[in-house]
Amino acid sequence: MSLRYLTQRTALAATTQNPALTNFNHLRSIPRAWLIRRSKYDPKLKSVRPADRIKWWNIVPGDQIRLRGDKEATIHEVLSINRLSNRVFLKNTTVAPKDASQPPPTKNYHYSRCQLYIGERNAPSKDDPTGPLKMRPIFASRIGTSAPYWDHLRHRFIWKRYAVATLPRLPNWQTGTKIRIPWPRSVKRTYPSVGLYDTPKDIVQQITYKLPSFDPLVVGALPRVPSETEYLDLIYNPEITKHAYDPSAPFEQYLKLDLTNPHSRAKKLERWKIRQSIIHAQLKEFTNYELAHLEGRTERQAKADAAFRWREHVKQQAAERKKARWMHADRLKTWERKNTNKAKKEERQRRRLTELMLGDEQNQVIPAALKAQTRKRTA
Repeated sequence: MSLRYLTQRTALAATTQNPALTNFNHLRSIPRAWLIRRSKYDPKLKSVRPADRIKWWNIVPGDQIRLRGDKEATIHEVLSINRLSNRVFLKNTTVAPKDASQPPPTKNYHYSRCQLYIGERNAPSKDDPTGPLKMRPIFASRIGTSAPYWDHLRHRFIWKRYAVATLPRLPNWQTGTKIRIPWPRSVKRTYPSVGLYDTPKDIVQQITYKLPSFDPLVVGALPRVPSETEYLDLIYNPEITKHAYDPSAPFEQYLKLDLTNPHSRAKKLERWKIRQSIIHAQLKEFTNYELAHLEGRTERQAKADAAFRWREHVKQQAAERKKARWMHADRLKTWERKNTNKAKKEERQRRRLTELMLGDEQNQVIPAALKAQTRKRTA
C-alpha cells in the first residue's frame, strides 16, 4: 500500500528485492529531525540528494547487467536495489565482513555503472567494426521507456523499456530503432512436499457435517433442543442418563454465549441502543404524567417541566451508576481499613491527652480559677 510520507522504518529498510514501483516516497527529503540525530542513523541510513534520485527505475532485481569499465564484461544478476542511495546490489559478490558476527555484505554499485544485458546477437567485434559477424553479448548503452501508467489491478506503475542504443552497435542499425527489454519474471512460490504430519488433500476436502434429522422447511414444531445440563450428562454418563439427544444437532448452540465476545463493537452498540431506548421511554413517561396533571399550566410549560425533570433524573441515574461502580468489594475493604485506622488514631490521641501529666518544674503557673477549684475540692 502506498505510504503518505517517508518513515524511519522505510528509510532504514530502503534496500528491497521487490521490483514493483508503488509510490514515490523515495523522492521525498529526509526530515530535519533525523539530521539532528545523525549520529544515530548515519551508520545505517545512506541517501543522496532528492534531486539526484531516480524516479523511474529500469534496473530491478532479477535483471542481468554488466558494469561499465569491466574489461572482462562479466554478467551479474541484480539481487536488490536501494532507491534512496541509487545503489544496485549484485548476487554472488559477497565480501569478508569486518565483524565476524554479522552476515557477509554484498557489493553494490551506482545505478549509472549498470548496463542491461539484452542477449546474444550477430555483431562485429569492437576492434574491427567492419569485420565478420559473430554471436556476441549485447548490452543497452541507452534506455528509453513508454509513458508509465497506474495499474489498478496490480496496484503498481507499469511501463515498457527499450534499448535505444546498444554496445556493441548492431549492424544495419537505423535511427529510431528500439529493442524491447522484457521485465524479469517473478519466481513462483514453491511449497514443500507433503510430509508425515500433513493432512492429505482428499481428507481435507471431505464433508463431515451432517444435516439435522428434521426438515426445516416442513411446517410444524421443531424438536426440543436439550439443555446444556442434559447434554453434559449425556457426554459424561451416557449409560446412566435417559435424555434423548440428537447427534446431528449443532454443538455450537451450547457455547454461543461463551464464544461471544462481550467487548465487541456489535455488543457495545446493542447495549448502547438498549440504554437509549430506556432513556427515551422515560422521557415519554414524564411527558405523559405532566400532561395528565396540568394544574393550570399550558401544554408547552408542562412539556418543558417534564424535560427538566427527565434531565435531572438521567443525571441522577448516571451518578448512581458511577457510585455503584465505586462500591465494589475491594473499594469497600479499603474504605473500612481507612476508617478503622482513623478511629484508632483518634483514640490514641484522646488517650494521650487524657493521660497527660506535667511534673513539678520551674516557670509553671497554675491559673487562679484552677487553684480555687482545687481548694474547694480539698476542703
